[in-house]
Amino acid sequence: MIVRNRASALAITAMLVLAACNQKAETPAAPAGPQEDVYAKAGSAAAEWLTYGGTYDEQRHSSLTKVNAENVSGLGVAWTYDLNSNRGIEATPIVHDGVMYVTSSWSILHAIDARTGKELWVYDPGADKAVGVDACCDVVNRGVAIKDGVLFLGVIDGRLEAIDAKTGKKLWSVQTVDRSKPYTVTGAPRVVKNMVLIGNGGAELGVRGYLSAYDVKSGKLVWRFYTVPNPEMKPDGAASDAAFAKLGNATWGKTGRWTKDGGGGTVWDSIVYDTKNDQIVFGVGNGSPWNAQLRDPDGKGDNLFLSSIVAVDANSGEYKWHFQTTPRDNWDYTATQTIILADLPLGEGGAPRRVVMQAPKNGFFYVVDAKSGEFISGKAYVPQTWTTGLDAKGRPVETAQARPVSGSSLLLPGPQGGHNWHPMAFNPQLNLAYIPAQELPQGYAPKKAADPNTKWNTGFGFEDGMPVGPVDAATLKGMRAMYKGRLIAWDPVKQEARWTVELPTPSNGGVLSTAAGLVFQGTVGGDLVAYDAATGKPLWRGNVKGGIAAPPVSYELDGEQYVAVASGWGGAYGLAAGFLFDKAIQSNLGRVIAFKLGAKGTVPDHNLIPVNKVAQAPKFGDQAMLQRGLVAYSRNCMVCHGPMAISSGVLPDLRWSPISGDAEAWRDVVIDGSRASNGMVSFSKVMTAQDAEAVRAYVVAQAHGAPDAAKGK
Repeated sequence: MIVRNRASALAITAMLVLAACNQKAETPAAPAGPQEDVYAKAGSAAAEWLTYGGTYDEQRHSSLTKVNAENVSGLGVAWTYDLNSNRGIEATPIVHDGVMYVTSSWSILHAIDARTGKELWVYDPGADKAVGVDACCDVVNRGVAIKDGVLFLGVIDGRLEAIDAKTGKKLWSVQTVDRSKPYTVTGAPRVVKNMVLIGNGGAELGVRGYLSAYDVKSGKLVWRFYTVPNPEMKPDGAASDAAFAKLGNATWGKTGRWTKDGGGGTVWDSIVYDTKNDQIVFGVGNGSPWNAQLRDPDGKGDNLFLSSIVAVDANSGEYKWHFQTTPRDNWDYTATQTIILADLPLGEGGAPRRVVMQAPKNGFFYVVDAKSGEFISGKAYVPQTWTTGLDAKGRPVETAQARPVSGSSLLLPGPQGGHNWHPMAFNPQLNLAYIPAQELPQGYAPKKAADPNTKWNTGFGFEDGMPVGPVDAATLKGMRAMYKGRLIAWDPVKQEARWTVELPTPSNGGVLSTAAGLVFQGTVGGDLVAYDAATGKPLWRGNVKGGIAAPPVSYELDGEQYVAVASGWGGAYGLAAGFLFDKAIQSNLGRVIAFKLGAKGTVPDHNLIPVNKVAQAPKFGDQAMLQRGLVAYSRNCMVCHGPMAISSGVLPDLRWSPISGDAEAWRDVVIDGSRASNGMVSFSKVMTAQDAEAVRAYVVAQAHGAPDAAKGK
């Protein structure tokens, strides 16, 4: 564990630019006093941003109105703060008593003066970077929870830690997962009563998911709810035992990979406290493997509680109800995406009805009753090809090509989903949800058996159709045209779009709604944009010189309203979709940027050295070697370094890496694991030395003739 200050950060790395502080103020006092009542009473986030979604209902709707449609064009940079990170930034800042708490990659926690951007302290939990290979979607962290002057931090290696909010000192730490298995923690904890709730990730690599509640004072486990049965169909001594005995066990067979790999179902994002029904509502992830036929070859059950919204008693964790969005998930269609609680005019005679809303990966927007889980309505919010729609109970009616037995099916959505983790927001005045939506098709080619030559536990081959050599510029342009992003204002009562803004790429940032009739969203290109909440008309934009995936927040200090957002590109899309970018992202150093009316600050340049895009070795290897390299690369390297060896710039583009020009250096990294301390572990368990050299041949071949290579070389 390291607690450091700004001076030591500059000593560590001189290339990071010191954040500008445009005002002077006294160091804020540490948070004090209980937060619980504040969460419960606030209908929308007010002067402070106290929990991940703003309030318990997680609507991400601020009641602040000083920044409005008439004056939003006057927003300027109040301050910036360097996060000292070049990986993905997905955090929602917490703001209390004039202090902002925000996490960066590798679960590092920063305390910042929310008026000036001055660093107060930094807590580094010292995560083992070798665990990065188990992080499906980058070494990100989505934020912390706060209660009674204590911060709660989930660490990527599975720890849950309590941190003193004033000093940054660790108070207690507990390991929440079995470290012998490929679990990770990237989600933000939630505080409910005297408990802190945390889930986990890792279903792509083979784990069994669950949600845990720990005592805020001691870190002692209070209850745990598993989302997949015990592989022996026996009780775990957990809160979920009765639910599996009554419902869940019967939906799984007694053979298949799930009995060895855990079955998946990780709770890696949405966890919401419904105060009116005193229950926890959470979203459950995909199956492990994805391929249901490998996971559970009996083929008869829905595999509860995969891809489900589940409600449990807040005090005991015992099952109350569930709604499964994707029965017998086969496509990584998680139901972990933003869950929002609201009161909509859907009761008898238009009376308010307490509902749960979600736009999960599978492309449908769902409205279900919060008390019972009863399906109310559902409608596709993006184009989708895996169903013909939903039946009267909300069950998908699958198309013939949805579950290919052989060959490959090109489906919408793909595993990135119609909406991923990027938080949506809800304006209760307009009854509109704002969805950061996208279109990313994917070909699914099922395998007949588990693949021992990859850590990725999907059961599908994604190398099918990949070229051995580089594709030309025209082909790349055509491929990019298939992938789209949009911001959708969705009417959950009528189940239709009110307005839509088309965006040039998928995977844009999370959303903030305000009572002044504004909607804020960041983009891949680095713009923070304000829209008219009723019409979608763009009213203002400010560029932060770095891609934005994280959601903005708003808070008020000394009578001034701030809008703040963390920038820093990465995540699953940033790592695995490099070919979709016209140029690699160079300015990827994470920051927090705060805006307020009349401010005149600037966002500093990063001044990074451009990559020299030149092949590092002559082409070598015959067609068989190149094909072998393509397969091994696609199974093990593609998720971090990009399809066709084209990186977006988050991690090194191997085509231009000097290591690709030296067989000994390449083996030293890939097989011997010489860079494990940086997160690049050895792949000797899934690759031979000959496989690794074939991958190098493939990477070098991709460099020669690549459309983005330096000209004249």
